[in-house]
Amino acid sequence: MFDVLIIGGGVSGMSCALVLGSAKNKAFAADKKIGIFTHQKASNLQDAVFNNAYGIPAGKLGSELLEESKEQLATLYPHVEQIENEKVMKIEGAYPNFTVVTNKESYQTKIIVVAINATNTFAIEGLMDYVIPHKKAIVEKNRIQLKNEDHFVADGIYVAGTLAGLRSQLSIAAGSGASVATDILTLWNSGTHSQVHDSIRK
Repeated sequence: MFDVLIIGGGVSGMSCALVLGSAKNKAFAADKKIGIFTHQKASNLQDAVFNNAYGIPAGKLGSELLEESKEQLATLYPHVEQIENEKVMKIEGAYPNFTVVTNKESYQTKIIVVAINATNTFAIEGLMDYVIPHKKAIVEKNRIQLKNEDHFVADGIYVAGTLAGLRSQLSIAAGSGASVATDILTLWNSGTHSQVHDSIRK
């Protein structure tokens, strides 16, 4: 049983995983089992080049960021399980006992974070009732989002990135994933607001 499974290895999903992983030394997160599906073939980063993203050197390729983020997560937070080459097809059950079914396996989890892009090819069975037209994309692009309030879709289900109804900017997606992570940390910390910072003074 996972405590949280993140669906999507793009900007928002990896940002969420990094923040959750970094909380390993906090008592309320020390025993949590975290996983992320790092299926990235449909990520918008595959063709991207970045010149206007804070903290990222100009000319950085999105394809490089995808690989580097997986390496960073594996190196710093190896307790976060990366599940590669599996595509999520279906969500069954309800909080706190979901079953996530992929094209190869099925997994049990208490919490789900959906962090894939907002194309209208979205087809995860069990989540389709939450699909609505994207509120911040031009109609001609036919983008979708999941109904949510501040990333919260339903008990145990969160959404991050463009699928949360946010605009397609790397910095926005990264912040969205981090925001969801801190909401989950707050939940694990019995409702006391929580975040994780590193400091050169510690």
